[in-house]
Amino acid sequence: MEPLSPLDVLRVSTVLEGCLDQLSILGYIMPVSYEGRPDSESLVCDDIGRILQHQRKLQWKFKELMSSKSQSLVRKPAQDGEQQGDAAGDLKRSNLMFSRALEQDPLSAESLLKVQADRQFAAGVITETLSELQEFGTFQNLLSAVEVEKDKKTNLYNIIVSEEEGRRRMKALQRQLQDIRKEKEIELQRRNEMIAHLKDQLQEMKAKTGLEGKYVKKSCELQVTQGQKICGEHEHKHLDEIQRLKDKTDEETRSHLEIENFLKHHQTELEEKLEFWMEKYDKDIDAKQHELTMLKTAKANDLARLQELAKQYRECEQVVMEDRVEKENERKRRGQEELEYKSCTKIQAWWRGIMVRKCLGPYKTGKKGKKGKGKGKGKGKGKKKK
Repeated sequence: MEPLSPLDVLRVSTVLEGCLDQLSILGYIMPVSYEGRPDSESLVCDDIGRILQHQRKLQWKFKELMSSKSQSLVRKPAQDGEQQGDAAGDLKRSNLMFSRALEQDPLSAESLLKVQADRQFAAGVITETLSELQEFGTFQNLLSAVEVEKDKKTNLYNIIVSEEEGRRRMKALQRQLQDIRKEKEIELQRRNEMIAHLKDQLQEMKAKTGLEGKYVKKSCELQVTQGQKICGEHEHKHLDEIQRLKDKTDEETRSHLEIENFLKHHQTELEEKLEFWMEKYDKDIDAKQHELTMLKTAKANDLARLQELAKQYRECEQVVMEDRVEKENERKRRGQEELEYKSCTKIQAWWRGIMVRKCLGPYKTGKKGKKGKGKGKGKGKGKKKK
């Protein structure tokens, strides 16, 4: 909170000091001046007297209603209950008004103590606020006190509201209680009438029951006699039925024994067949198992032979490939040799021709020899032409 300016502080301090002086003067003069007034007693006694007079009237009215209820039994209970409820409610309201008037007496010690406490509290708050204004220039204590009083007032208001709610609820419950009492009284009267009516019916029923008892006794005797005859006939029929059922039971027993013997014989045959087929099943299983073992062995041998043949095939294929490569190399070598041989032959023939033409080496001769050689060449040429 920002502090007030010095001028504002001075103004507020002046006002608060005036309030303190007025409260102190009020504390000194209020009780003495109020008690000294000549009409102080009449202010309180008039209201209390009116309330007491009204309350006495209501009490007399309630007593008259109660006495009239006890004397008269012919009147309707609903109308009496309503009048009594109204009188009781008026009496309670009168008591409440009287208690409030006594609580609000201005001359009572409680009222004077409350006024003195409020004055002291206001004076203390104003003193603290005045000190805070003079020291810091703020009035936080005043705001705090106002908030605290607001909270107290709110709590007090809540308490009053809850009390009033409780009173209203109590009044509603009292009204409900009165209604229930009225209903119970009406129900009680109705039940008394019902009891009287039932007593009359009971007398009539007793007389009627006596006559009916005699009639029922005679009727029962006749029914017993008739029932004995009918039961005798039914007994003979049941005996015949029992004998027939016994014969039928003996027949069923014989049939059961024959069927049981047949089923036992059939069961023995089935057990023998079952043993035969189980033995055959075991033998077939063993044979098939042996055959499966042989097939597995043959498969393993064939697989090993197949692997061996594959290995031999790979080896033979490798040998064939190597032989083909060697043959190809040999063919190439022979072709190369033939080519070299032909080349060498051509080179030798060419060289000899050079040596002959140039007369080199062993072909070196004299002039005769050249002539003769020339002739020989001419002859040779002529032969070639031929």
